[in-house]
Amino acid sequence: MPFTYNNLPVPLTEIKLNLDEMPAKFPEKELPSVTNTASTTDLLYRDGLDMEDPWALPELQGSGPSWKELNTKQRIKRVVIGIVKSCLLLGFLYFFVCSLDVLSSAFQLVGSKLTGDIFSDNKILANPIAGLVIGVLVTVLVQSSSTSSSIIVSMVSSGLLNVKASIPIIMGVNVGTSVTSTLVSLAQSGNRNEFRRAFGGSAVHGIFNWMTVIVLLPIELGTGYLYQISKVIINSFNINAGGQAPDILKVITEPFTHLIIRLDSSVISGNAIGDPETKNKSLIKHWCITESYTVTQNISVSNMTECNIFQCFVTENGTFREENITKKENIEKCMHIFVNTNLSDMAVGFILLTASLLVLCTCLILIVKLLNSVLKGQIAQAIKKIINADFPFPFTWLTGYLAIIIGAVMTFVVQSSSVFTAAIVPLIGVGVISMERAYPLFLGSNIGTTTTAVLAALASPADTLSNSVQVAFIHLFFNLTGLVLWYILPFMRLPIPVAKKFGDITAKYRWFAVLYLLFSFLVIPLAVFGLSMAGWIVLAAIGGPIIFVVIVIIIVNVLQKKAPKCLPPFLRDWDFLPIWMHSMAPLDRLFNSVCGCCCKKCKKSEDEEKPKEQLPADLSFSEMHCYDNPEFIQSQKL
Repeated sequence: MPFTYNNLPVPLTEIKLNLDEMPAKFPEKELPSVTNTASTTDLLYRDGLDMEDPWALPELQGSGPSWKELNTKQRIKRVVIGIVKSCLLLGFLYFFVCSLDVLSSAFQLVGSKLTGDIFSDNKILANPIAGLVIGVLVTVLVQSSSTSSSIIVSMVSSGLLNVKASIPIIMGVNVGTSVTSTLVSLAQSGNRNEFRRAFGGSAVHGIFNWMTVIVLLPIELGTGYLYQISKVIINSFNINAGGQAPDILKVITEPFTHLIIRLDSSVISGNAIGDPETKNKSLIKHWCITESYTVTQNISVSNMTECNIFQCFVTENGTFREENITKKENIEKCMHIFVNTNLSDMAVGFILLTASLLVLCTCLILIVKLLNSVLKGQIAQAIKKIINADFPFPFTWLTGYLAIIIGAVMTFVVQSSSVFTAAIVPLIGVGVISMERAYPLFLGSNIGTTTTAVLAALASPADTLSNSVQVAFIHLFFNLTGLVLWYILPFMRLPIPVAKKFGDITAKYRWFAVLYLLFSFLVIPLAVFGLSMAGWIVLAAIGGPIIFVVIVIIIVNVLQKKAPKCLPPFLRDWDFLPIWMHSMAPLDRLFNSVCGCCCKKCKKSEDEEKPKEQLPADLSFSEMHCYDNPEFIQSQKL
């Protein structure tokens, strides 16, 4: 029967409205599963869904009108605002560097006595594994690799520590210095993608150091590779004592930091070598200008055999001998906040630790916000292109080596690898420097800080100069060998993909960054230290199976991605294991339940602004219209 008026279809607008209000159902096969261990990003790529690479540098576009569209008044205003922002950026950067210096002083005040006690135990230092862990913990404790290195050089110079025993400690110092950049990356945890890049960029430094230690420590214990090379160089050259390394950056920062606190650097070294004069001495420097002079005093002779050595004379009051004594006269007091304090070193250290961390985090947040504001438009694009550009073919491979040289030179100029790497991390987060460009900069920073140590060792006394310089050269060749291992061949640059994997995990579970810090620089070193002190048998019995399981897991993971057919069916994924063994989701729920209502509110606000690449359910599909309905199309034709 033909359609009548009453059988006319519903108007088009109403049908569209009704269809929009209806929940759209899609086949389950179109959505990737999130129950396995692979990241959501990997799954989306694997299932063929078009998605932006989270590690790609964002476009730094200007939010306002272009320069040509502005009138004279607006152009002047923009220039003035740009100058003010640049001055504020330099000011915040200055206070950031100063806060790092004060933070290092605070850690030294808190841990100076503990550091001296640790280094004074030669039985512990004789164990290479324990020496490695001590180098990590002490550098994390004092937040200064140069301070740790100076302690090692002092102990070698005084004969309390031989060169071979110092090599594992130097390796640990190299690992511990990467903790600063990781702490700095936490300031960008507010933005998920910025945090991904910043944490990954900071983690690549620590991963490189750990991987180099894992490879070189067994080689050094078996062959003495670093010791022999450094010894040959020391014997080949006639090394003469030189001056101190230039303090270029400290010339700018010390006028401010010395108004807050000044430390006596000789006290830590004295505690390490067991000097009784510095055992109970405060690390806080009270007198900045002193004068030493020699006087002759009459010393009472209690044992007459001393007269066989010294010239004695007899008076009415007894027998005496003359002896030259060096006295120090205090001339001028220092001018800093704690010069007249009665507080202990630990109390002052905790006060400075709290204040410096507060200033450090504030400066970092403001620096990141200013960078996001300043790095826009054509100028920012030009800066990003210059930093991340490569030389034209066939000289493309030279670009990374130029970045290594720049990193070494800049670290030598600022005299602190911590300052240089901490300044690079925010730039990685905002998208100015790529991970591939930051990696050689970090490697150059490792080399730059060792050249400073070499110059500092040249200032040692003539009788201990050879050993001091050898320790510095061992540090240098350790980093050069790591560069050869993990950079020369492009396919061996493994720290980059591992750091990116860590960055992806951290972007999804932000608590992972704190977990990484605790385990990498505290829990695992302390556990290895305890096992090593229990003996080699205990260390091998417990650590051996753990290392074997980790190696097997890594191999299986690689085969699952590269050649799954080589594995038996049950090993082609980890679904046969309980979910808590191959997914962080249960641990995430545990942390959320522990945090309580506060974390639930934060999680709710984060889910509202969560990027599309985080969960497949958040993917936007094309809108369903009425003309997609076959029944409606057929009715219209009829």
